[in-house]
Amino acid sequence: MKQSKVLVIALSLSGLTGLIKAQDPVVMTINDKPIKKSEFEAVFRKNNGKETNNPGSKSVNEYVDLFSLFKSKVFEAESLGLDTLSTFRSELAGYRRQLAAPYLTDRNTNDNILNEAYERLKLEVRASHILVRIDETALPKDTLEAWTRINIIRNAVLGKFPTAAEITNYDKLLKNTTEVAKQFKSKDSALYKIKISAIKNLSEYYKNATDKFQDIAPKTSDDPSVLDNKGDLKYFSALDMVYPFESAAYNTRVGEVSQVVRSRFGYHILKIYDKRNSRGEITVSHIMAKFPKNPSDQDKANAKTKIDELYGKLKAGQNFEELAKQFSDDKQSNERGGYLPSFKGGKYAEQFEDAAFALKANNDISEPVLTPYGWHIIRRNELKTVAEFKDVKNELKSRITRDSRSQMGRAALIARVKKENNFKENLKARDEFSSILDTSYLKATWKADRANKLGNKEVFNLGGKSYTQKDFAKFLESQMSFRSNTDMFELLKGMYKTWVDESVVAFEDSQLEGKYVDFANLYREYRDGILLFDLTDQKVWSKAVKDTAGLRTFYEKNKGNYLWGERAEVTIYKCLNDKMAKDVRKMLKEKKDEKVIVEAVNKTSQLNLSVENITYLKGENKAVDKNWKQGVAEKDEIDDKEKKVLVIVVNKILPKSPKTIGECRGNVTADYQNYLDTEWLAYLKNKYKVKVNEDVLNTIK
Repeated sequence: MKQSKVLVIALSLSGLTGLIKAQDPVVMTINDKPIKKSEFEAVFRKNNGKETNNPGSKSVNEYVDLFSLFKSKVFEAESLGLDTLSTFRSELAGYRRQLAAPYLTDRNTNDNILNEAYERLKLEVRASHILVRIDETALPKDTLEAWTRINIIRNAVLGKFPTAAEITNYDKLLKNTTEVAKQFKSKDSALYKIKISAIKNLSEYYKNATDKFQDIAPKTSDDPSVLDNKGDLKYFSALDMVYPFESAAYNTRVGEVSQVVRSRFGYHILKIYDKRNSRGEITVSHIMAKFPKNPSDQDKANAKTKIDELYGKLKAGQNFEELAKQFSDDKQSNERGGYLPSFKGGKYAEQFEDAAFALKANNDISEPVLTPYGWHIIRRNELKTVAEFKDVKNELKSRITRDSRSQMGRAALIARVKKENNFKENLKARDEFSSILDTSYLKATWKADRANKLGNKEVFNLGGKSYTQKDFAKFLESQMSFRSNTDMFELLKGMYKTWVDESVVAFEDSQLEGKYVDFANLYREYRDGILLFDLTDQKVWSKAVKDTAGLRTFYEKNKGNYLWGERAEVTIYKCLNDKMAKDVRKMLKEKKDEKVIVEAVNKTSQLNLSVENITYLKGENKAVDKNWKQGVAEKDEIDDKEKKVLVIVVNKILPKSPKTIGECRGNVTADYQNYLDTEWLAYLKNKYKVKVNEDVLNTIK
């Protein structure tokens, strides 16, 4: 039957490694087409493993026939032009992108990032932060204002306040920002007043603050949650925050304020309050006696009375889930018996988490725990500590690929490829685009041919390949989209960096087959595997299904292979009891037909009798086998499962006979496929002549 394409290709794709060899002799020719030793040896090793004496492995000489037949099929596919079809090219390109991905990043950097993330998972950090929000694509004047403001705030929390001159300078920067200037034009100065006031009053905030950082945060931070939490992020670990923020947290000592750090959200400063060993990830259930909003002393007393009563019931042995369903005030969890999704530190109230992680074993139950939201009884369900590196490596890799730190490997690769290939750039040729790149680009109407007047100078060179102004202009046009007003030169520099980065990666991509023999082998085997699948589908699998005339001819020639065994056409009367079976036998003896018998017996109840008419092969039904002759069976049979008494009537015994093609199409199709495959292989062996270089073959052990 037709095979899975993934399976067929997978047969060509396990465990290839190797280094480029200075000498790669021809091990065989197929119709005078050379096959190099490295290709044959790679496929041979892959299919036989490192040890060729393993059970099921084939010798080198035995493998010659398998390999030469495989390559003959590939050459046949090429002769039919299957490798030129757009569907083939598109599918192969997709596979190549997947294969190339691990080579288009710096492996050492990726390994370091992976190890760093794992080590950080072992620690939890408690930090507060202050954010000055600024978009990644903001104009330089807006970025400068944000940078100046966060630095003034950082100095203030450390006890160094802005001078009058610094405030005056900041005031100018603030008034020049896009948003404030726009509001001034509309006679609105609210935003300006808020921001300048926050800077002018820093010394006052500091003087009145208990915690210099957390008390200043609500007055200065752009984080919307700061009014509730004073910037306190509680405990977090690796991969919980954006990478630059995470690194600042782990690289800053407890009690200190970090340097300014930039993330996609803006500029941050952090104060580190604590670092502790990871407590892991815990799953609990809880029962809650909730405080109402603005609870009175009586409300709190009632909640305490309720939780104590429930705790007493648990100590007396009552079921936790049932009590949670009946009495817990947490509507989100009570229907699940109090079950909460797993969590690490920093998700719930500190008192709740401390009590949960303090439980020593699964199914242990805490005493009532007070939080700002009410009283809780907590049961530990499961605790997962940080697993061994080998056990979480793959999951960690997957998480990192979705994190901004994954770009570090790409950046390192780009730097290495530039160095290896003597990257040189002419920034003057880039900057000439300032004269032709205008606001039409922001409206997506700019045309690349506007660069013609620049003279097509080289903008950069990589590995001896020249990348020109026309190339850059085409890239710019391909990347157009509607954009908000921005500084055109900053946009130009950003687009240039993207073009260079993508060009460098594409250059490296184009070198992979020559640099890495394992990649070249894998890619070739993907290619050959797809061709093999498509050709086999065309010549065997789909042909057997679509060639109805050929299938019928094959059936007619081989119908003796598709026979029904001896069969019996049987009517079985299923009676409620012995008395009804007697009545059925009496009516059968009187030659009454099935319809009359059923109507008579079921006159008082439709449950008295049911009838089945079935054709059985000999051996399919033991009761029928015992009565394998035409007529009414001499004795009743008992159906223990249905508790029925069976009266069996064998209407006809059918001798062995050919099945119709409709009755055996699946088997005929499979056999026809095997026939087509055999004929096709004979054709290939006749068409493609194999000559083996025994001297080279004997060097493969």
